[in-house]
Formats: sequence, structure tokens, C-alpha cells
Amino acid sequence: MTQRTDTGDSPTIESRDDLLSVFAGGEKLPERWRIGTEHEKFVYRMADHRAPSWDEPGGIRDLLNGLTEYGWEPVLEEGKVIALTGVDGTISLEPAGQFELSGAPLENLHQTCSEAARHLDQCKAVGERLGLGFLGLGMWPDKARSDLPVMPKGRYAVMLNYMPKVGSLGLDMMLRTCTIQVNLDYSSETDMVKKFRVGLALQPVATALFANSPFTEAMPNGYKSFRSHIWEDTDPDRTGMLPFVFEDGFGYERYCDYMLEVPMYFVYRDGRYIDVAGRSFRDFLDGRLAELPGEKPTITDWTDHLSTAFPEVRLKSFLEMRGADGGRWSRICGLPALWVGLLYDDQALDEAWELVRHWSIEEREKLRHEVPRLALEAMTPDDEPMREFAGRVLDIAAGGLTRRARLNSAGDNEGGFLDPLRDVVATGMTPADRLLHKYQHEWGGDVSHIYEEFSF
Repeated sequence: MTQRTDTGDSPTIESRDDLLSVFAGGEKLPERWRIGTEHEKFVYRMADHRAPSWDEPGGIRDLLNGLTEYGWEPVLEEGKVIALTGVDGTISLEPAGQFELSGAPLENLHQTCSEAARHLDQCKAVGERLGLGFLGLGMWPDKARSDLPVMPKGRYAVMLNYMPKVGSLGLDMMLRTCTIQVNLDYSSETDMVKKFRVGLALQPVATALFANSPFTEAMPNGYKSFRSHIWEDTDPDRTGMLPFVFEDGFGYERYCDYMLEVPMYFVYRDGRYIDVAGRSFRDFLDGRLAELPGEKPTITDWTDHLSTAFPEVRLKSFLEMRGADGGRWSRICGLPALWVGLLYDDQALDEAWELVRHWSIEEREKLRHEVPRLALEAMTPDDEPMREFAGRVLDIAAGGLTRRARLNSAGDNEGGFLDPLRDVVATGMTPADRLLHKYQHEWGGDVSHIYEEFSF
């Protein structure tokens, strides 16, 4: 989740154009397009697999402080370190201590994968001293909500109070899940629209390929990606496939209207989060928030609000691809490879759109609903098995990466980062399928083996 690191003044919003300027301000020439990768992981005590609290000895606070020896700078909230900033981006905490790197905007996937490896090496080095391990999955495999700590971040207190009012699984989303995301640029409003539509229509492919959350409280839960299913009952006002994205006339204006309808969570003032959950940003624009009478929002308030919607693709001053479960190092490299190959090459973008442009809203929603449970066994609207369809999508992405021709020192292009995903298609085994096979045939129904075999 987006971590606030700025503390400077921000201009007051004077007109609708100010709202739209955040989206238009993200437009970049193709040579300036960058790749930003975010990945979360679970932190656990090696001795007993318990999730550590923020303030216990050897806990999350000490992990953050330990990483400062690598040049990371602390970010404080009410005197407590809750994030770090550095040349590799921002390290932040999800509500129950899930550890996230929001990577720097990078030029190519070779840099992305090196960044991820560098971060994981640093975490493991500090974690080893503290007796902490790191697990790459989409959902805690064995923890109940009551087993988990809550991090000392003001926005999370607001959300934890609000979530049960609007859905039955929102607290699970906050406390028990991890994801990999990639943030990508666009050159114009037209380019944004096409990328948004392709990204949204193909999120079920990413969900299937990265499905990695088949356990809840140490038992199979009947899903390949329970993390993805959780979003179906989190908060209908701020999640989903956004049918309006595929309608004629979609663009910055329509997304702005959507965000103005999304209820607020909070306003940040003087170092603290003010609970305005459920209030209207339109009322804020008119100076009619009871909690801040007469006060109007700033651009920073608007960008904060943009970070509180959770559709499968999200627009800020870039596009976020949000459909994948958390996973291990090769998958942290594989997700940006998939989307860069599809969206950063004009031919690949056109080919990908041809695959999905004829699907109806109802067909897209049906596929989104079925993939968390079935993954590669789901059927596309064209009655094609997802496994075969995903293979075709990967071929398009590979072509896009080949044409990008971003080579490393050995002369390799970025296409090799798709290999773990090609293996999923070739074998028909998602990460979740491999976990379930281990659980049934090697672990004797004891999911605790996951810590020894699937940690970073």
C-alpha cells in the first residue's frame, strides 16, 4: 500500500482541472517510460513461525532499523519508524507487518530483477541476526486474524475500523495477504486507455499464472488464489473490474468521476490521520467535511485518495497492475516481464487487445470470478482453457520483449524473465498446485513444512 513520505506543502485544489492534472501529468515520451515493481512478503520468527510485532525485541522495528546500515533512511510517524527510503525506492509495512519494497522507477527488467535480489539479500542478512525469515506467498498459510499484530500506522487504524462495515473479507485483505504489482507509464490519454483496457481484461491471466494462496489456517481453502477471491468481498465501492473502462468515452474524466464516488478513508493533517471513512470527496471539495469545516483539499489529499481504491488496475500518474499473488524471487521478476512485454511494445499491445476486445462485460466478470478458484482450469469467454490462452499471451509478451531489445552484459534480452511463467503453462502447475501436491503427498497434511521449503 502506498506509503506517504512527503511532508511539504501542497496546493489547494481550485478546479476540476487540478484533479485531472494528476493523470495528465503522468504522460511521458516512450523513451522515458519506466518500470516500478512492488512486492510484499510475510515476516516470521524462525523459532516458532510466529508473526512478530512492531515493538518486540527483534521485531519489525528492529528489522527496519537494521536495514539502515545499507543506506536506507527512516520515515517516522509520531516518532516511530514505519518505513524507509533509499535509492532502491521505499520499504513500507502492510497492516500486519507484511514487508514491502516499492522499487525505484527503472529502465529495464535486468535492473528490476537486480533490485529485487539486492533487497532480498539485505532482508535475509538482517533477518538472520534477528531470527526472522521471509515467506513469498499470496496469503498467510496458517495464521488466523487473531494471530497477527497490527503496525502503528494511523491510516490502518481507520481502515481496520471501516472494513467490516462494507465487506466480510476486508480484514483478511489487510492482515493476511501479499501481492506483487508493477507500475507502468503511458504517453497520452489514448495510450492510457488502451493499456488500462488490456491490463484489466488480462488480469485474470496474471491471477492464474501467479496463483499462490491455496491455504487458510493450515487447511486447503478450495481456491488457487484465495487472495484474489478476497477482493470480491472487501468493499464493492472501491474494487472490481470497472466495466466503465470498456465503454466509449473512457478517459481521465471518467476515472476522475469514479474516484469522486469512492468513499474516503482519511485526511492527513499535522502528522496524524483524521478518520473521515465513508465521507464524500465531493463534499471535501466544497468545504463541507464535518471533521474539517470550511477546509478544502490539496493535490496531496487527492493523490492520497487515489491510493485508497483497489480495482484490478489502478490509475494514478501511472497504471498499476494488481492481479498477482505474492511469490518468490523469480516471480517478482516475472510479473513485470509479463506486463512490460504486453504494454510497452505497440505491436504486442495491439495483439493483446485483439485477443480480448470482443469479450462482453458479463464474460469478463465471469472469468474474474472463476479464476481465483480454478486458475489454469478456467475457461475463457471463447471456450479456450486458460492454460492455452495464457500460453498465447506469454508468446505476445515475449515478442514485445524481443522487440524492446534491452540487453544485459551477456547480450540476453528480457524474455528470459518469462521462463517461470512458461513453466507454469508447460506443466499446468501453478504455484498453488505445487503447494497442494506437497501438502497431500509429501507433507502429510502438515502445512508448516512450507516455511522450510518456500522461504526466500
